[in-house]
Amino acid sequence: MLLPAGLSSTDEEQWVRRMLDRLAAKEQRRRPSDDDLLDRAVELSARYLGGRAIPSSVRWVENQQHRWGSCTPDHGTIRISTRLRGMPSWVVDYVIMHELVHLLVPSHGPQFWALVEHYPKAERARGFLEGFSTAASGSAEEY
Repeated sequence: MLLPAGLSSTDEEQWVRRMLDRLAAKEQRRRPSDDDLLDRAVELSARYLGGRAIPSSVRWVENQQHRWGSCTPDHGTIRISTRLRGMPSWVVDYVIMHELVHLLVPSHGPQFWALVEHYPKAERARGFLEGFSTAASGSAEEY
């Protein structure tokens, strides 16, 4: 790591600590915990769904190889594929939003898609995920 010239050892320690804190915060944003996912879901529901979709849990799962997320409306549980870890936060938010809407509308009919479209980056995120899936496997995946 390159440091600005002429720093005292105290200033150098503070600078290194500040840079490490920034890196840790960036990594936390890129790889949120299950609790972070739940907090984000509650925030997205409040912002785009009037707080009507209230999940009981949102968690990362390893066993989703063909879906980005899934939801069990009867239990209010949302599962997000670990394959999304490290993707842009607006893409993860889209998948969370998609699953939140399933708490309100189980099917993929017009009412469902109208609610999903309340998320302003929905179309962009779908394109990102379709492009990612196609580049990785040659075919688009489901949500």
